[in-house]
Amino acid sequence: MRVLITGGCGFIGSALCRAAIQHSGWTVLNVDKLTYAASEHALDEVAASSSYQLLKADICDRAAMDKAFADFQPDAVMHLAAESHVDRSITGSAAFVQTNIVGTHTLLESALTYWSALPSGRKAGFRFLHVSTDEVFGSLTDEGYFREDTRYDPRSPYSASKAASDHLASAWRHTYGLPVVTSNCSNNYGPYQFPEKLIPLTILNALEGKPLPVYGDGKNVRDWLFVNDHADALRLVLTEGKPGETYCIGGASERANIDVVHAICDLLDSIAPDARIGARRNLITFVRDRPGHDHRYAIDTSKITNELGWRPTRTFEQGLAETVRWYLDRSDWWQPIREGKYRGERLGL
Repeated sequence: MRVLITGGCGFIGSALCRAAIQHSGWTVLNVDKLTYAASEHALDEVAASSSYQLLKADICDRAAMDKAFADFQPDAVMHLAAESHVDRSITGSAAFVQTNIVGTHTLLESALTYWSALPSGRKAGFRFLHVSTDEVFGSLTDEGYFREDTRYDPRSPYSASKAASDHLASAWRHTYGLPVVTSNCSNNYGPYQFPEKLIPLTILNALEGKPLPVYGDGKNVRDWLFVNDHADALRLVLTEGKPGETYCIGGASERANIDVVHAICDLLDSIAPDARIGARRNLITFVRDRPGHDHRYAIDTSKITNELGWRPTRTFEQGLAETVRWYLDRSDWWQPIREGKYRGERLGL
């Protein structure tokens, strides 16, 4: 299968590209604009493969997208390209509107033109997987779960832009018949995550003995999904999911933010103790909360489990230990980022 993956140099996209080539045997065209959070080195394992191509292009560029479809002739699209950090959306929403909404519209239009001209056999097998987030559903209280039929209630510029892109994908399915499948996932973590997000930022600050910022009282809850488990789910949704359907993907690992930070501190104290730093829990610093900070996200994965047979393979404890060890071993990847593109400063103020 020939699969066009957008945003394949991003955190989730790179895990998906690696898995698609190494485990599914697919031929991949990775379309990526290579913005600040992209990492070509995250694809080093497959870069030399004859099954991998990288096209530096913007999904907002209709001519470039039309050419990518015409040249590559994909059997499927997996659309992950997006601006994704809530904090950055608070002070720079325009980029989120442009990439997440305008870019998705452009890609859908190119895909529709390409799909409409396919011969009947290939046309019937074509799929467009639109990858989204559980943040489009808003915020939960201490009870309940997000499901595929949960009402949309986005609260941040980021989640609003993703909600809009979800609605566009759904409309292209219902209006034009484009075989769209949608997924909404919980918070991802794992190797190669850009260190503006909670888990890698905490790991690197704790390694360097810097303050560990925790928003508000630290009691906001997220469901954590190991990125390789997510990549497995996406490949299954693409091949086995039904057009017009949505699948919620979660890690069954709800944790309060403060508990995540505590777990990272304890892991590092155990496997990388530093007498100069001491107990890393002492580095925790509570800071002014994020504006409009959603209280809790949690996903009911019954549908993808019952219909497609997917479930996460790692507990949060297993995945976090694997992640911490990866960052300990791969300073060659994150050190240049800390010295250049992002030094760990607070965003979204």
